[in-house]
Amino acid sequence: MTTLTWIIATTVLGGILSVLAAAAFAFSANVARVQVLISYAVGTLLGAVFLELLPSAFGMADNIEQVAATILFGILLFFVLEKLVLWRHCHIEECEAHDPHTVKHDHGRSGLMIMIGDTFHNFVDGILIAAAFLANTELGIVTALAIIAHEVPQEVGDFVILLHSGYSKRQAMLLNMLSSAAMIVGGVLAYYALQTMQQWIPTLLGLAAASMLYVAVADLIPGLHRRPEIQATIQQVILIALGVATIWLVGVLAHSAHG
Repeated sequence: MTTLTWIIATTVLGGILSVLAAAAFAFSANVARVQVLISYAVGTLLGAVFLELLPSAFGMADNIEQVAATILFGILLFFVLEKLVLWRHCHIEECEAHDPHTVKHDHGRSGLMIMIGDTFHNFVDGILIAAAFLANTELGIVTALAIIAHEVPQEVGDFVILLHSGYSKRQAMLLNMLSSAAMIVGGVLAYYALQTMQQWIPTLLGLAAASMLYVAVADLIPGLHRRPEIQATIQQVILIALGVATIWLVGVLAHSAHG
């Protein structure tokens, strides 16, 4: 397949899979199963960052210090964006987005705001996937997998907030599908723009790494600490390791297929 075909296929498949999986979890409101997803997502994010994104970004860069500075800037940028509610994540077990029985109000976070933030997020994810595929196909596949894995828990939160805001299940599904389409738009636009701006790819890979690190460390892992019992901890460690192993295996298979 061509690079553009890979970008379109993964963004379309990623958007559809994340929304359908999130709908299944949100409609059943099974918090325990969402927690399993979160632990696995942590592993895929960390695996993608340290096994694929960072080695590729540093390998392509003319200035390694500049890429490192980009990662630092990215982490601070995502912190500020989340503070401004442009980037909305809610993954903790007691979070109102995961337990509609405990939700009394949405504290001003309307369904419209959630959709604006999620659409922007998906658009940027599309750009990052395109940048990874333009570096090489293996990196693109791994990056897309990691992004899809962490999208599902976020989409669960979005679904329940939309339902709480008065939208029907059908309306919530439609809105999330439309929001996910932004990933395709971002990927296709980035493909054509980055074709003539190859020097930007290491920087975008650094931003992708920063985004995944921030989500894993600032958003997901603190939620896992809310279940300190030994059985839950063992389960979390195993699932995180499984997520890392998945990224490693995908990388090995993709490398052998194109090597």
